Amino acid sequence: MPTVDSKGRIVLPKKVRDRFDIEPGTEVEVSTEDGKVVVEPEADPEVVLERLESLVEDAAADRTQRDYEDLDTLARDHADTIRRQARGADDDGE
Repeated sequence: MPTVDSKGRIVLPKKVRDRFDIEPGTEVEVSTEDGKVVVEPEADPEVVLERLESLVEDAAADRTQRDYEDLDTLARDHADTIRRQARGADDDGE
């Protein structure tokens, strides 16, 4: 019988994974029904893509634009490096 580890993870038995074609990376929906936990693989790739698009939109909405002057030294160095690399790619015709 599978057990729950300290992070709340459960390993689905191989027979169950094979029966429902659940492979590594398969998204699953976890819900409750009549006092039981139900795990269902998401079969429709459009649903997965819509969920990903929604997550990206939410993450982008939460980001705030920061002025260069407000960045700490490490973040400025990182931004400068990215700008130099971008200019270098333009200069090389890439």
